[in-house]
Amino acid sequence: MTLWAPGRIADYQASLTAELPPVLGVLEVPGIALKVPVYQTASALVMDRAAGVIDGMAYPHEGGNIGISGHRDGYFRVLKDVEVGDSVVLQTLEGEKRFTVDEIHIVDKTDTRLLKDTRDQIVTLVTCYPFYFVGHAPQRFIVTASLD
Repeated sequence: MTLWAPGRIADYQASLTAELPPVLGVLEVPGIALKVPVYQTASALVMDRAAGVIDGMAYPHEGGNIGISGHRDGYFRVLKDVEVGDSVVLQTLEGEKRFTVDEIHIVDKTDTRLLKDTRDQIVTLVTCYPFYFVGHAPQRFIVTASLD
C-alpha cells in the first residue's frame, strides 16, 4: 500500500529518465518516516522526483528561512502526521542541521507570510492542502521548524 496518488507515481516514473540539477541534500523527519532528496530548485520536474528549495528562499549554508516544497500526493503526504516537537534533519555536504517543529499552519494558497525571510535560521516545509483533495488544492499546509 502506498500513500502516493496513482498520477504522482506515473509522473515520478516518467521523470526517471530526465536529467536533474545536483542534489542539495537530504531532508528527514524521522517521526513520520519522511526521507527525501532536496534539490536546489522546486521546478515541476524536481517536484515529480523529490523536494526542492523554493525559488528566492535561503539555502542551508545561508541564514534565514529555508523553504522546501514537495507534492502532497507524493513524498510530502506524510506531513499530515507531523506534530509540534518533531525533529527535522537537513543533511548537506556542509554537514547536518537539526530543527524542531514549532508551528503547523493551513493557509490560503496566496498567503506567503510564512515564506518571508527571517533573521534566525528556520526550515519551512510547504505542500498543497487538503492532502486528498482532487484537483488544484485551494490551501497550503506549512510546517515551520527552528534550528536546535
